[in-house]
Amino acid sequence: MNTKVRELLNDQINKEFYSAYLYLDFSNYFKAKGLDGFANWYMIQAQEERDHAMLFYQYLQNESEPVELLAIEKPDKKIECDMDILKAGLEHEKYVTSLINAIYAEAQKVNDFRTMQFLDWFIKEQGEEETNANDMITKMQLFGTDPRGLYLLNQELAARVYSAPSLVL
Repeated sequence: MNTKVRELLNDQINKEFYSAYLYLDFSNYFKAKGLDGFANWYMIQAQEERDHAMLFYQYLQNESEPVELLAIEKPDKKIECDMDILKAGLEHEKYVTSLINAIYAEAQKVNDFRTMQFLDWFIKEQGEEETNANDMITKMQLFGTDPRGLYLLNQELAARVYSAPSLVL
């Protein structure tokens, strides 16, 4: 495997674990506010991100490439209201999309078709993640200022259940 591609894949493990930390922080914020549905939604997001990190980890191991685990930074988003979290979530998903795209572009440069195929699932997943984050903002804008609307939105988010990624390596 090309050195640059390997480095980017290793770095992505760290970025995915950071994403899990970020979403745990968001979940903690909402739990403290009594919005258990929002807390649940972000807890599941954290689980997904952890699993994404493990997929990158497993991929490198399957390719007999060394894995380097880096320190995970503390989330540093400044939160003043519920909408700040939702917007930060969308911003973060766009950032992760750019990281995945950069790995894909590097793999494409060196004709690393196996890595490109591996990343195809993540490209699709990032499209879904951005859509979900955008939908959360739209719903909060529509219903979040009304206590009854916020209650119903919180109930909707409480119904979300975790399902592990279906990517087979």
